[in-house]
Amino acid sequence: MLTKDYIVGLVDGEGSFTVYVREATSPKVKRRVKAEPRFYLKLIEKDKTILDQLKLYFGCGNVYFQKDNRRNHQHCYRFEVTHRDHLGKIIVPFFKKNRLRLPSKRRDFELFCQMLTLIERGVHHTQAGLVRLAKLKAKMH
Repeated sequence: MLTKDYIVGLVDGEGSFTVYVREATSPKVKRRVKAEPRFYLKLIEKDKTILDQLKLYFGCGNVYFQKDNRRNHQHCYRFEVTHRDHLGKIIVPFFKKNRLRLPSKRRDFELFCQMLTLIERGVHHTQAGLVRLAKLKAKMH
């Protein structure tokens, strides 16, 4: 059973809050999804059970196999939450209540929250909004 402190420590070390912003400077955005917020954690294959437990703990997200054929690298699994409602109603409140300890990770989380709020307001549907999101993303670690 995972504790809140264990999850915070794990995310401090191995987690990531990010938003993929697609073609923010191009006038022609080809993809329907222009901004994709994500929370994820990646661990080596033998630690997959921890990711499965995270999925159960949060009640959302998915665990994916991530093959890596590079020398001196191992295959990994990734726990990832991309659904905006789950991010806004489960993941963000958890980390607001259970504060991350690393200043760099806290900063990324704060930027992530700002970007998620802008996306919820529909800012990503305009070119200026995409540029604004891209500038925030550039401040992330």
